[in-house]
Amino acid sequence: MTHPADSTSHGGGTYSIRLAGHLHPRWAVRFDGMTLTRLDDGTTVLEGDITDQAALHGLLHSLRDLGVPLVSLTRLDPAEQGTNPTIETTPGD
Repeated sequence: MTHPADSTSHGGGTYSIRLAGHLHPRWAVRFDGMTLTRLDDGTTVLEGDITDQAALHGLLHSLRDLGVPLVSLTRLDPAEQGTNPTIETTPGD
């Protein structure tokens, strides 16, 4: 199977990751280039470009190691906007 030689074929693109609870702004340094937004609903959103699947998994492992519950993960690639599902998680997943 062949894929186009772009970052999206390897899981790269812009992602929005919603986390339960508020992360302190000092954590933004740990997530290079990602914006960290604390929302009024008690969640935090990390948003930014991720180069490939390996980088995405690395980021998710870092969040797991911090013990931060994942609420959702959404790929925001403009070419596919509106067609990508949001992966919702529930406690215990």
